[in-house]
Amino acid sequence: MIEVVQLHLPEDFPAPVFPAAPVADWKNGLLVRMPNWLGDAVMALPALRQLKKLLPENCALGVVAPAGQRAFYHSLPWLDVLIPLGGLHKLWNMDTLRKIRRIRFGAGLLFNNSLRDTLQLRSCGLSPLFGAAARGRSILLEEAFHFKSPNAGLFRNCHQANCYLSEAYALGAPRWDGVLPKISIAREMVELPALIRALCGHSRMLILGAGAAYGAAKRWGSESFRTVAADWIGRGGIVVSVGGPKEWEIGEEIGQGLRPEKFFNLMGRTDLFELMHLLRCAAAVAANDSGVMHLGAALGTPGVAVFGSTDYTSTGPISPDWKLVISDAECSPCFLRVCPKQEPQCMKKILPETVIHELNLLKKNVLMEE
Repeated sequence: MIEVVQLHLPEDFPAPVFPAAPVADWKNGLLVRMPNWLGDAVMALPALRQLKKLLPENCALGVVAPAGQRAFYHSLPWLDVLIPLGGLHKLWNMDTLRKIRRIRFGAGLLFNNSLRDTLQLRSCGLSPLFGAAARGRSILLEEAFHFKSPNAGLFRNCHQANCYLSEAYALGAPRWDGVLPKISIAREMVELPALIRALCGHSRMLILGAGAAYGAAKRWGSESFRTVAADWIGRGGIVVSVGGPKEWEIGEEIGQGLRPEKFFNLMGRTDLFELMHLLRCAAAVAANDSGVMHLGAALGTPGVAVFGSTDYTSTGPISPDWKLVISDAECSPCFLRVCPKQEPQCMKKILPETVIHELNLLKKNVLMEE
């Protein structure tokens, strides 16, 4: 039987408690290597905010993060330093290394598992360094945190946001109260393209996050999203499909047969600022387990997410206003990027009617019933 659940963090699916690892001298502050995936970066927000509260007033909180996510980090008014990375899977350039050395952070924390990044932070003189035990780098860390790895077919029962928090707590950060940190979108509406402004002015906009950069196994079928979109349009709303540059064809599949003045395929056609505006202004979001799901939840928009090959106990959206439709397939969660059966059987078991029903129960969707 398909299950519909809600997450209530940080109480649900807590991470292990690690021994205290206090920093003797923060010097000029703390540098955090953030995850590369946008969804993971959103899940790290609570830990990042609590770390800021830990630091003395004259110390900076800095992050090393993908350059393509500037808009996201610029929307965090309490973040002090952003060091953007152009190439994510290669050695950092000299300019990046110089910036880190010049600030002279008192400690570093890695929210990714990269051995290469650990070595590069060491080369910048950062000490002590903390992070998860991974890829043989424990010897380079003052404290290596050991987490249980997910296994195929087994739920992890440890949410990723709580995992990041457990590392922050070990450094002495105060407990998180469950309220997501404030996100302030910097760009004014008047600077947005005319189409984005017009869409943001519609009170009955549904955002579809039908892509999944991790792999096709996480994707609910285009025909299922189309059914949801058709129902929403039939109730007087508009639908906007968003995603990455390589997902344009998915949006075209969804839009087949839908009224072109009511359905807008913007997959790969928005920058991150524009995407954040659309998500903030939407009445609701329907999405796969994806960055769109996490970002929509962080911006306070309610939604419905479908989970098949991945584990909702580990990567569910951080919001009490989201419903999660969980597949009951025996092989779920498998954590594979591509289903060996070509079409994900777990996703086929989730019917559009279930998602439509949950969307119609959302508070912000009351207008659709008028």
